[in-house]
Amino acid sequence: MKDTRKKREELRKTWDPFLLVPFTDQEEKTGKLFVFLYYVIIFIIGLLVLAFGFFSKSALMMLISVSSPDATTISNRPFSLLFLGCGLIVPNVLVFLKMLWKITFTDSSLPSKEVLFLVCGIELLVAFGTTVLTVVAMPHFDIITNIMILNSVCILPAVIQVIHPTMDKMTKWLMLPPLLSIFLVLVGFVLFFVGYQMQRTTYGVVGNKDIYLYIGLAIGSTLLVSLNWWENFTSMIKSKRLDRIRLDLEASRNMTYLISSVVRIVVTGIVVGAYVPLSGQSWSSIRNVSSDKITIVLSLFAIQAISSALCHWFGVIACKMHAFRRGFTLPTIFTTPAVFVAFLFMLGMRYNTVKGASGVGNFSLTMYCGELNSTLGNGVLVAEMLFRDVSYGFCSNIRVGGQNGFGMALLGVSAISWWIGLVLSTLYVWLTNMTRLERTTELFVRRLYEAAFVDQSMLLNTRFHIWLSDIKTTEASIKTLDHVTVYLCSTMWHETYDEMMTFISSLFRLDRYRPKHRSQRDRLSLEGHIYFDDAFIEETNEQSGKKTLYANTHVELLVRVIEEVFRSFGSSKYSIFDEHKRLSDTGEQKIMSTPYGGRICYVLPNGNHLYIHLKDKLRIRHKKRWSQVMYLYYLLGWKLTRKYLIRQDSEDHKILEQQLKKEKQNTYILALDGDMNFQPSALMLLIDRLRMYPTVGAACGRIHPTGFGPTVWFQKFEYAVCHWFQKTAEHVFGCVLCSPGCFSLFRGAALMDDNVMKKYATKATEAAQYVQYDQGEDRWLCTLLLQQGWRIEYTASSDSYTNAPQEFKEFYNQRRRWGPSSLANTLDLLNTGKETSRKNSSISRLYILYQILQTAFSILAPATVCLMIAGCFTFIFGLNGNISLFLAVLPPVFYMVICFTCKSDNQILVAGFMSIFYAFLMAATFLSIIVDMVKQQTFITPSGLFFIFLVVLYFVAALMHPQEFHLVLYGFIYIICVPSAYLLLNIYTLVNLNNISWGTRETATYEKLGTRKAKKYVKYEKKCKCLCWNLEFQVNEDQKISASSNPEEVVLLNDASESQNEETENFEAGAIDDTVDERWIQQLQENTDHIELVEDKLDEDEIPFWKGLIHYYLEPLKEDKQKQSEIIKDLRNLRNKATFVFFFINCLWIVCTFFLQLIGSGVSINLPKISVDGETVKDAEIHIDAIGLVILLGFAGLLMVQFVSMIYHRIYTLIHRMAYIGSASKESEKKPLLKSKAEPWDPEMIPEPEKNIQKKRKSFDGQLEYSGINCHGMD
Repeated sequence: MKDTRKKREELRKTWDPFLLVPFTDQEEKTGKLFVFLYYVIIFIIGLLVLAFGFFSKSALMMLISVSSPDATTISNRPFSLLFLGCGLIVPNVLVFLKMLWKITFTDSSLPSKEVLFLVCGIELLVAFGTTVLTVVAMPHFDIITNIMILNSVCILPAVIQVIHPTMDKMTKWLMLPPLLSIFLVLVGFVLFFVGYQMQRTTYGVVGNKDIYLYIGLAIGSTLLVSLNWWENFTSMIKSKRLDRIRLDLEASRNMTYLISSVVRIVVTGIVVGAYVPLSGQSWSSIRNVSSDKITIVLSLFAIQAISSALCHWFGVIACKMHAFRRGFTLPTIFTTPAVFVAFLFMLGMRYNTVKGASGVGNFSLTMYCGELNSTLGNGVLVAEMLFRDVSYGFCSNIRVGGQNGFGMALLGVSAISWWIGLVLSTLYVWLTNMTRLERTTELFVRRLYEAAFVDQSMLLNTRFHIWLSDIKTTEASIKTLDHVTVYLCSTMWHETYDEMMTFISSLFRLDRYRPKHRSQRDRLSLEGHIYFDDAFIEETNEQSGKKTLYANTHVELLVRVIEEVFRSFGSSKYSIFDEHKRLSDTGEQKIMSTPYGGRICYVLPNGNHLYIHLKDKLRIRHKKRWSQVMYLYYLLGWKLTRKYLIRQDSEDHKILEQQLKKEKQNTYILALDGDMNFQPSALMLLIDRLRMYPTVGAACGRIHPTGFGPTVWFQKFEYAVCHWFQKTAEHVFGCVLCSPGCFSLFRGAALMDDNVMKKYATKATEAAQYVQYDQGEDRWLCTLLLQQGWRIEYTASSDSYTNAPQEFKEFYNQRRRWGPSSLANTLDLLNTGKETSRKNSSISRLYILYQILQTAFSILAPATVCLMIAGCFTFIFGLNGNISLFLAVLPPVFYMVICFTCKSDNQILVAGFMSIFYAFLMAATFLSIIVDMVKQQTFITPSGLFFIFLVVLYFVAALMHPQEFHLVLYGFIYIICVPSAYLLLNIYTLVNLNNISWGTRETATYEKLGTRKAKKYVKYEKKCKCLCWNLEFQVNEDQKISASSNPEEVVLLNDASESQNEETENFEAGAIDDTVDERWIQQLQENTDHIELVEDKLDEDEIPFWKGLIHYYLEPLKEDKQKQSEIIKDLRNLRNKATFVFFFINCLWIVCTFFLQLIGSGVSINLPKISVDGETVKDAEIHIDAIGLVILLGFAGLLMVQFVSMIYHRIYTLIHRMAYIGSASKESEKKPLLKSKAEPWDPEMIPEPEKNIQKKRKSFDGQLEYSGINCHGMD
């Protein structure tokens, strides 16, 4: 038979080489337009870094110039010195506020005395040096010297680089740049001193008599300021004491920086406050400053403070966008030269202006200096006054050099020496490598920046050890550094051909994007798992009693789809004549029986593995949550944890714990649905979030519903609004509450945390648990993660697509599950809000308050819609308010009666007709509002303003999502369907709270084999033949499971109870059930024409694990009629209580509104009518209901909060997307060579030879076996 099949396959290959290539097989490629935009954005950001650095330094130089003793612009020096000092402490104030915020909402430990005294001592010296340099010394120098002397603060970092103890013979050449830097900085100091010495010896006492003092203060202050970056450049020094200090500082950084920022503010204030009286001035004179002088100083201060902050912010953005050299290093290096050249250029322009005004033909620089007091030029007065003060300092250089310019040359050489010294001391910055979306704390050591040295501080603050580790790290060590393993886990049941084709193509596309032989270089491993529920059909031979197990039609369909996609994706590597290579080079594809059913193992074209787990619901518990429990324990318990337990007798426990902790942290599970369509970039963007932020337990992306029809159009806009506003607000202000199970990435360490995986495997025993646990399992899992302190994030640039319900009935049934589960989990989270906020640093009290308001608005949604409908009746038909309210309440009451008395199908049918009525009413209302605004010639009414507000809000939001802008076309459908979605659906959901069926994909038919037959218990049987008819009489025992009187209440228990005794007996034997004929293996082998499925056996070590997992967690539920009837009764009681409370609150709100309308104008607000041109209309007023206005303003305020969060989130989404485009374009330049066969795992990734592990497994299993059940990996 096997030979016949082979011949048939060979014959078919000769006449059927054609492929069914899915449209989704193409990889997402970054278009040229996006690449062009990336480079444009990077150029703009780099330009902004340069520009803001330029403005910051220029404003600082101007402030110093107007604080000079010779300044004429500001004669009141104490006032200018005050704001010069304020400019220095702005970053410290920002650090203080940032650390105060972190301490308030996160746990922060106190530093040790040693660390506190060390850090505060250094900060004291740095603050003293900075203030003395900028406030005391620099006002006495010329502006050219002031611009360039700031570069000399690099001297101590250069010295530490030279004496770095980690330098060996191979890296001695790295000492050359810092050595040259030290030499050039010292040369600059010498020339600086010599230049001013020549001034005194050549011209006598010219200028300040204490110039030597200020020169000494300047040089000494730069040395003190250079201590600022001690932590960065001593990070690689091997010293136990320094290591202890660094660890303590890292743990208590928030509190330490809070205290040290206060120290710096106080020291700066003391120095500035003491210098003014010591210099012979009085602080009382600041009261006599004129308003125009105040404006000049405040403007310079504001420009310097804002520009410094923006320069630092855009610099960080450039780093996160993977444009470190172009957007950060290059602009900051050339900020000082740009300011230097700009001032020289402006001095030249002023020189030409003065020369033209003088009318002298042979005009010299000396004459220019002599004309300063008499000539202001013809420009802006303020600018001329400022540049005249700048020119005074410049003219001192003229006096030093006379006409030959020798003094200017000395100071010019010193300035260039300082700048080149800075470049050489920060040469390591050019060699720094980083990942995209790198954390700011991993890039920079200190928080924020230094106001007086914004460009120098950003360069010197870049972590030195990043560069050094890149030089020292070998290729072998890189392979084992932060290796990430991603398990792609999907659940399937009754997916269609198109859904399977879309999903399997996505997996193969990911395999092509990340081949296994590249996994070591990219430090990323992929493995796919599909868990197929209810995969088998069992037939029993009535004569022999032999059971035969077949795969159902959906499994057959999945195998055929994989075969088609396999051929399609493999065809790109081979020609049409290499069909045998295309399918055989990947290795054997295996099929085997397992204790839970069966497994098919595929090796994908590029070496990654895909496992199909076929579940038999008679052997293992079925449905989605239990499939998730199944793969969580298998992947995280068996495959991850157990391999460390078997090594505990031979290896150090601390090392094993560290290795286990690291692997748990770097193991991710991508939860998928069986109809998802996604590109590799979607997964990589989620991985970025988990890789960069260790406290992130899960991350989700943007889910796009697909399909056609009004129901899908409504969902498209609903999904868009939810992601644009609600998800972003949750991400920015706290945590995302739900990471959808259709496409979310979870961290292994988070799932393995206490009270997460263990509790997730809990069987529901109470009515409320059935609603919370089983109706929205993804939401419950996220609640468990949040309560354990893990953060959940939203990545808008990670796009995935899922099939949305296209039928009205399917949509209502889906939301019937989602609504109660979402509300139950939100109330659970709010109930434990105090404990959760204590554990979870991302959930603050304010965020809890935000969720309370959000929940309150959702509960009041039906009443709000009723009031809106009443307003529609009043507005369109001119009815009395109370009559309109009565008419608005009648349809919901009628529908509630229908829901309590009729079947689900009839309920949905009525809801459909009522939705159409409400849609026409809403459309008429909005048209009437527009017509009324035209008639009244004003839009300044509550309804008009709110209508315009919503339109503008959604339109702007769509503009900020250009790829989704077309979704605004569905906005009208969304608005007119609001009554259906927020009134009728809420009623349907609550009244059917006791219905815990899945609601979608509930039934399945099999054409050939039929459904699983119910087992008959025959009490009496008689067969006879009459003419040509066969007559059969049977009397059967009634063994039906008791059903509820309500046809919509589904059976809670599994239908596997009949075979429990047989299963238990075989379970104890520790072997596959021999009484069942596994015909499904032969069936699937015969249905695959191009891929040979080789029958294999499951690893003997794995069998006891599955049996133990089934025994403890996943055993099919046994029938308990009494318990079932109790649960049904409890579900009804829960439904009744929830319905009563929910509708009582809404009725209370409606009744309050009714009585307020009866009272009339006494509680209304009268506002004057304002026309379009802004004029008040006489004798015309607008009457507004006070409570309605409060609700309207509250809803609008909530939307505005979400809108602000959306803007913030969009900025960082753009950063992330640009970073991915930048890194992806670089990766595409390195095209890997595709290999014909999959390479094995790198030996260095295996902690120990596999043979030794196998030996230890056997010995370890023997010790822990209990009744044939292996207990490894179990809780």
